[in-house]
Amino acid sequence: MEKIAWITDSTCGLSKEFITEHNIHVLPMVVNINNISYREDIDISKEEIYDLLKEHGEGAKTSQPPYGEFVQVYESLINEFDRGIAIHASSELTGTYQSSVSASQMQGFNVEVIDSKIGSYALGRMIKKGIEMEAEGRPYQEIVSRLREFAEQTEMYLLPKSLEQLKRSGRVSTTQAVFANLLNINLILKFENGKVVIDDKIRSKKKAVRYLFQKIENAYQDGELKELGIMHAGALEQANQWKRELQYSCQNLNITVETLVPVAGVHTGYGTMAISWLKE
Repeated sequence: MEKIAWITDSTCGLSKEFITEHNIHVLPMVVNINNISYREDIDISKEEIYDLLKEHGEGAKTSQPPYGEFVQVYESLINEFDRGIAIHASSELTGTYQSSVSASQMQGFNVEVIDSKIGSYALGRMIKKGIEMEAEGRPYQEIVSRLREFAEQTEMYLLPKSLEQLKRSGRVSTTQAVFANLLNINLILKFENGKVVIDDKIRSKKKAVRYLFQKIENAYQDGELKELGIMHAGALEQANQWKRELQYSCQNLNITVETLVPVAGVHTGYGTMAISWLKE
């Protein structure tokens, strides 16, 4: 039986325990806060990043791992694995996918590199399902084909705490931010074909939350949603409250609460909430 290497980046949101248990090779994204660069999950935890963002969020930035780290990873896999499967965050938002393709070709490692077109919980779910299929003895090409299909079956919505960080990161214009703040408008963001776009503009936070809950309840009633990720950028108590409320209306829904990957939270700001799932 051939030995498959699994490769991803730290936008996957997987726990350290799962990564270690399944020997997943994770390239860390870089977060720069207050002019200091940190490798996510190596130099600093996600929770520690949000503690810093709360105090020093202005000007925070993210960047992909240095190209040399991709080369080193693939070089290390050649003698131990027959081939690999790499799944990375949306190529529309980061260069990790293209760097992974290029580095694997440079080293001559046989790997299928997949653009997840998303990140965080849904990316992690794709990897988990791929590993489950491998454990079931599914053929390599079947696993790859199914993972590419998953990339078209993900949903993710974000509710930023405020528009200030979105303005600083260029996601919304200064004019949009000023008018939205004056009118108490909340932006709902979503992933669409790998890009983050504005899904809706809602006048109150309560209505914005209700809008997201309705999305979840509709998907649950339609049978496409069995496992949901609720993510937070430093707002664990609110995330747990969302979970409690949703379990009343979607009683058999498996809900996971986790920290939003900082590559998203840095751009949407401390206190951002998000939901995500992989369609059944």
